[in-house]
Amino acid sequence: MKIRQVVVTDQLEVELQTSEINTQELGPDEAIITTEYTYISTGTEIANYSGHEPKVFQADQWCTYPWKSGYANVGYVEEIGANVKRISVGDRVFTYGNHSSVHRYNTQRLAVTVPEGIESGIAAASRMAGVAMTAPIISEIVNDPWVIVFGLGMVGNLAAQAYNILGCRVIGVDPVQKRRSVAEKCGISYTVGGEPDEVQAKIENITNGELGNITVDAVGHSSVVMQSLKATATYGQLVILGTPRVSVEGNLTDLLSETHLRWITIKGALEWCLPMYPTTRNAESQFSKQNTIFSWLATNQLQLAPLISHCLKPEHIKQAYDGLLYQPDIYTGVLLEWS
Repeated sequence: MKIRQVVVTDQLEVELQTSEINTQELGPDEAIITTEYTYISTGTEIANYSGHEPKVFQADQWCTYPWKSGYANVGYVEEIGANVKRISVGDRVFTYGNHSSVHRYNTQRLAVTVPEGIESGIAAASRMAGVAMTAPIISEIVNDPWVIVFGLGMVGNLAAQAYNILGCRVIGVDPVQKRRSVAEKCGISYTVGGEPDEVQAKIENITNGELGNITVDAVGHSSVVMQSLKATATYGQLVILGTPRVSVEGNLTDLLSETHLRWITIKGALEWCLPMYPTTRNAESQFSKQNTIFSWLATNQLQLAPLISHCLKPEHIKQAYDGLLYQPDIYTGVLLEWS
């Protein structure tokens, strides 16, 4: 079968290519899925497209050029293998499939039926909520904590919303007024911006000097980690949600001393450390996380629509990537419509 697929061929080069996939003799855990919508990851995909991720230039890495991009896909199941139980032919499903018109998908990776009432584009975009949800999952949330989220791009906004839904008192930090305004529309009561010292003073004022029991770096920049550390309360938790990729010069002792003297716990929040499906009855997993997100969407607790700025055809993938890279305040979130 001929398909169309997005391929990042080199640094700042992306194409919609035509290729063939074999839809015959499915493996026992495989499914054939026709895509309706995919969503572009502003973090991983743009880091790989721009070359900020060094592994793209190394041989035999998961993202080595040429790289078939994308991992947020909603479509309809056409065929299933003998062992596939969680989804059925005809189901509308959310998967970690890439940007392609049809994909042959191993359902041992995540496959979740999309509930009725949730639009397919919103379901695809909920992939970023899955990234964000890892932060509250690994946090110890007790005693009505103050949570301070640094960075109110899509992932940071959704992390702030998740903590808010879980009953935390949330402050969102971002230098861009538009992002702060969107966060406020999504239910975040406190947002602040400005230079680091100004932000710190505002946080101290809002929290009456308590600072953040939990702080979250949703930017993926080491200098923001240091700013987050300063805003973390003694005995607090600092969650690194964004993947640090850019080198930053500094004194490591400043980080370690502050962590040691104030008994601060630093936690990484890479979602891939969660298993795809529950390993025991109530274990957290990618599957349970996604079903929680769908539940929040169905009850209008989680807001995604304000974060999506563009819905483009796959033929405009170069426009989408360049917009997200060079005009992030205009291209805040991009869907690709394949149907």
